[in-house]
Amino acid sequence: MRILFIGNSFTSRNNLPALIAALAAARGLAIDHKLMSAGGASLRQHLNAGKALAELATGNYDTVVLQEQSTLPLKNPGRMHENIRDFHTAITEVGAQTALYMTWSRKNQPQAPFTTAYATIAAELGTILIPAGLVWEQFQAAHPTPSLHDTDNSHPALAGSYLTACVFLISLLQEDPTLLDLPVKGLPEETAAVLRSSAWAICEQIAGV
Repeated sequence: MRILFIGNSFTSRNNLPALIAALAAARGLAIDHKLMSAGGASLRQHLNAGKALAELATGNYDTVVLQEQSTLPLKNPGRMHENIRDFHTAITEVGAQTALYMTWSRKNQPQAPFTTAYATIAAELGTILIPAGLVWEQFQAAHPTPSLHDTDNSHPALAGSYLTACVFLISLLQEDPTLLDLPVKGLPEETAAVLRSSAWAICEQIAGV
């Protein structure tokens, strides 16, 4: 799979694309990926800058992952939906598929507005939805540790990025992360195992609703 990631530090932190690729490789799947990221950028800023559209126009990708600025789904979901619609049109024109990377709320803040904002536009456009934020919410309700948020209570800690990578493996690649034993520097294997099994259990529960 050839994936273009478009977003900001919620995608670039802990090199999420490489984590996803490593998990996929452990399941025998090859991923080529490129990240277009700018600190705090919205999808509209990426559209206006033109570089992401130019990269997309190369036709080198079969999947494009969109990550909206982390507070826009809460503050202005209508604008977020417009941004995604415009990107989705360009993605469809080159024959690729759109995947929406649902991010999470700030620590101890409600997740529901983010879940609704992403799920609504995914249903409207028929895109793939990567429900990372929803999985975070359910994981944190059941597990006081490890902390998924970094010390700023916003960005992902390594555990949060690893959990997110597992959700990508399930939602985008339809692969079971519980079958893996993949060491990640800085993350104890027992913690990684809990994150993998939780991602699978929660995603199965979500799919059954």
